[in-house]
This record gives sequence, C-alpha cells and structure tokens, in this order.
Amino acid sequence: MKKFDVAALGELLIDFTENGVSGQGNPVYEANPGGAPCNVLAMLNKAGRKTAFIGKVGKDIFGKRLKAVLDEVGIDTSNLVMDEEIRTTLAFVESLPDGDRDFSFYRNPGADMMLKEEELQEGIIRDTRMFHFGTLSMTHEEVRRATRRAVEAAKESGALISFDPNLRPPLWKSLADAKEQAAYGFSQCHILKISDNEIQWFTGEEDFDAGVRKLQEQYHIPLILLSMGRDGSRAYYRDLWVEAAPFLQEATIETTGAGDTFGACCLHYVLEYGLENLDRDKLAGMLAFANAAASIVTTRKGALRVMPEMDEVENFVKNR
Repeated sequence: MKKFDVAALGELLIDFTENGVSGQGNPVYEANPGGAPCNVLAMLNKAGRKTAFIGKVGKDIFGKRLKAVLDEVGIDTSNLVMDEEIRTTLAFVESLPDGDRDFSFYRNPGADMMLKEEELQEGIIRDTRMFHFGTLSMTHEEVRRATRRAVEAAKESGALISFDPNLRPPLWKSLADAKEQAAYGFSQCHILKISDNEIQWFTGEEDFDAGVRKLQEQYHIPLILLSMGRDGSRAYYRDLWVEAAPFLQEATIETTGAGDTFGACCLHYVLEYGLENLDRDKLAGMLAFANAAASIVTTRKGALRVMPEMDEVENFVKNR
C-alpha cells in the first residue's frame, strides 16, 4: 500500500477573479487560490483520496496563504518549496461574454517556474499510486527538468501517469515549444484529460474523434477524457466511446476550475475501479458524475476551496 493516492506537480498561484465593481466603477478582483494541479487534488480530497503537492511558491504573503489553504483542505505540503527571492505567480482572470476566459499572468519569473530537480522529494513521488502533471511546469528549462525527473521516478515506482495539457498560450515563448512539451506528456501518460480546443490545436483535426484517433495511433494512451464545455464530455477507452451530456445551470458565474474538477472525478473513478477494469457502464457513470461536479463548481468563485462534497454531487445527479 502506498501512502498517497495522487501526487501532482505544477503551478500553485493566486487567481484574481472579477467580483463586481467598486463605488468608483472600477473592477474588483478577488484573490482566489488556484493552479490546475491543486484544483485536481482538492477535488480528490473531497472524494476521500490522500494527496500530495510538489511545487514552489514565494515566501511572501500570497505563498504563505496558499500553503495555509492546502493544509486546510488536506493536501500534503511536505514538498511545497518556499522561495526566498522569487514571488508567487499571479493570474488575473477575465470572464468573456461567451463564457470563455482570458488570462493575464504575472510570472516573469514566478516562483512556480523555479522548481529545481534537486528540490524534489522522490520519496513522495515513489509512494503514490498516481502522478499528475500538466505543461505549465514545462515552460522553462529548469522546472522542465524537474518535471521530467518526477515523471521518471513515478513510472519507475509503477504509478499511473495522468496528464492535462492545460494550454495557456501567453506563458510560452512559442506555440511550437508548447506543442513539443505536450507531445512529451502524451508519450508518458496512461490517462489524458484534454479539452476540445486543445485537441484541435494539437492534432489539426476539427473533428474530435479524428483527433483522438491520431493521439491513440501515435501515443497508445489507454484512457482519453475529452471535455467539451457546454457540449458535455467523452471518454475513449480501448474500443469504447462514451459520451455524457452536460449539466447546464442558470446559476453559472464562471468556469475557472471546471475542467480540473471534471478531471479529478475521472481520476477518482480510475483509482476506484482500476485502469484495466473499466466498461461502458463505469465510463458513463464516471462522466455523468464528473460533469455534475464541474457544473457545481461553475456556480462558485474560484475552485480550490469550494470543491463540492461527494454526496452533493450524487444528489445533483439524481435530481436532474
């Protein structure tokens, strides 16, 4: 038995999200703890999973608050490094009229991109059933080396590898570089969570099924999870193709963290049933539960601290 169900490496930052206007008519931003890997871990904690985070924040007011939040929600912070010199990364999130989002990052440099290979606690990585990562920890050479070493250690220990490209174009020197690092993630993972626009970008295929086939043929990924926003989600597993409708709500205020919530719920199902023992019914149940949890998160500001309880999601599915 391993100590952790899921360990994740990557960015931990402050998402400044819009929250009305001031009396002078200026936009007001709320400082929400964020970062895709920790959003995933926070939802997994709600599912009763033991999780650990590997990353770096600044030893500043934001970094200290972020560590306190991870401790509060039950994510192990033994390998959260506090940088004495580099500040915590900040992101300002603007909600667009079509429901999409625009990000402005303050990260040149930011602490999350300064994690070094020698700062990894490999004991944590080797003591987890599943290792999760994305591409934001591969935008710069030093943290890229740390990420690749962590993936190697996880695979050596027999862990399942989960990957979410989580493309953020402003953070890359070029999209060609982003595509190269995404390809590395595809080549390493057993479970891929990818969005509709990301699969179109990477494969050049407008048709999602054609794009998934390209990835399957080239990288032989056992389970591909496709999130399609307002159009629901799909799972591709061996020769199975399963689609689930979304849970649309009038109360939706923003979509930050929805994809992370969806992905976390799917990882919970894989931990529960095993990657070798999925069938059509399990996949359908997984997608319905994951879509419902993501829908609930869209009615709340932020993500990391407001993940839904399991019984809340189950009741939401039953009553729709």
